[in-house]
Amino acid sequence: MTTIAPALLPYLQSYPAPLQQQARELLAQGRLGMALQKKYPAAHAVRSDKALYDYAQELKNRHLRNAGTINKVLFDNKIHVVRHALGLHTTVSRVQGNRLATKHEIRIAAMFKQGPDEFLRMIVVHELAHLREKDHGKAFYQLCQHMEPQYHQYEFDLRLYLTHVEHSGERLWGGEPA
Repeated sequence: MTTIAPALLPYLQSYPAPLQQQARELLAQGRLGMALQKKYPAAHAVRSDKALYDYAQELKNRHLRNAGTINKVLFDNKIHVVRHALGLHTTVSRVQGNRLATKHEIRIAAMFKQGPDEFLRMIVVHELAHLREKDHGKAFYQLCQHMEPQYHQYEFDLRLYLTHVEHSGERLWGGEPA
């Protein structure tokens, strides 16, 4: 069995050592991808930017009715998970006459165009939470968990998936190799 060094699990560094060890063992045995596919067998059906906008808007309307308007939601090929983030929430403010107009944009890394609904929902919920909470503090994560009760589990599993992709180069649920 191959040993995976701690430095080779960058997405899992903030998790307890026993969870990291389990991930190392699954990775070394080549079973991490199979375990994820067993837990999340189907990919979501959101394939276009329009469908993603509708998906995000539905979640926003259900949980954050009084939050700001989302002006654009799209899959972005320029977001590289290793160097940046899973998604980005940007706010652009412009002066229009004597008032300030704010536009909110959400961009999701294109690699999540194929993946389980749970991963997409976790990323969208995270970016939507930035409409109310700018910083990643306690209130931010409470809001994420209010919108998606399994938020932390999905985030952990998504990090396992990123670890799998980084080590094997294989994307699950369709899509091109990493």
